[in-house]
Amino acid sequence: MSDTILNITLKKGIRPGEIEAPKVAVAGPLAWFKGPESMPFLAPRGVCLQSGSLLVSDTGRNRVFIWHQLPQGLFQEPDVVLGQEDAEGVGRNAGGKVSARTLQYPSGIWSDGTRLIVADAWNHRVLIWHTPPVNHWQDADVVIGQPGFHQNEPNVSGVGATPTGRSLYWPYGIFSDGKSLWIADTGNRRVLFFETIPTVNYPHADGVIGKPDFMTRDYDNQDPIWPYSVKIRPDGAMAITDTQYYRVLLWRNWRDALTQKADCIIGQPDLDSNGQNQYGLSPQANTLSWCYDSAFFKEGLLVADTGNSRILRFSEFPDLNNASADGLIGKPDFQTSSENAATVFGTDDGLYWPFSICTDGNLLAIADTGNHRIAFYTL
Repeated sequence: MSDTILNITLKKGIRPGEIEAPKVAVAGPLAWFKGPESMPFLAPRGVCLQSGSLLVSDTGRNRVFIWHQLPQGLFQEPDVVLGQEDAEGVGRNAGGKVSARTLQYPSGIWSDGTRLIVADAWNHRVLIWHTPPVNHWQDADVVIGQPGFHQNEPNVSGVGATPTGRSLYWPYGIFSDGKSLWIADTGNRRVLFFETIPTVNYPHADGVIGKPDFMTRDYDNQDPIWPYSVKIRPDGAMAITDTQYYRVLLWRNWRDALTQKADCIIGQPDLDSNGQNQYGLSPQANTLSWCYDSAFFKEGLLVADTGNSRILRFSEFPDLNNASADGLIGKPDFQTSSENAATVFGTDDGLYWPFSICTDGNLLAIADTGNHRIAFYTL
């Protein structure tokens, strides 16, 4: 996989992140990519690698890009643009009313090479294309969270409405294993589960994680408070990145999450703690700040520690709360954060608020949101 991207313009002078534990080897950046030169990325929050293709939610400009092959330069025009008529369109819902072809603040993105699923967060819905989009501004086939393609109120009836098993409120994260679908229904403080990827509009979820029923929105510290991302490993392990409490909730088997609290957590000593960097002045190998995504890699886990502008790597699946990372990307050491003097005046050589991460083989793609680009690394 990585051989296909070596021709991307490399950023000179990059200093790889140092690794404190020698058993973990994480390379420095392979390349940066900024999207179409005519209208580059603005705060991209979603990235997906799939069998040599690249998909990006260019969140700040309300569009999704598809490249059928990994880009070969710092800039490259996309093969397909969704949400806008072309690569230069940027308006919310393409400057008009919501429809089957528009987007407003798209975030999470998933594809298996055939189906495409996008979390259209500020339209309070998730869109599905059941065949690969081939045209710019192509209509989605299915909408989740709304009765039809022309509605976009939170929980269907507006702010303050009671959630249901069909409604959504700021869905930022999605994941599928190719059969089932999980949606991080962030504004409703829950994760919805669909046994099969829906083929009809406005489907009812089959399960809910983090709530006793579909109509509850009040929260408990023991459950996801602001779930932004959900990921499932092939063996069934689950990670829910819980942004507002600066932690990642882990289960050995995702089905346990329907009825049980997390087996353990990353970022906090217990389920009642919620300190940003555990109230420390500087981050550590076991702390998080505004984390937004996770990705399983081999036997372990990568965490987008967004507020600290770094990626943490855990080589093994943690068994206990408050585990320390043994790998680091984006900073020279575990104690350096975005606010340190060495980084506050520029991030050309590092990461700045990375929101989303995705792996394909040993290739890692990072939505380096604050730098308005995609960063590629080899693991």
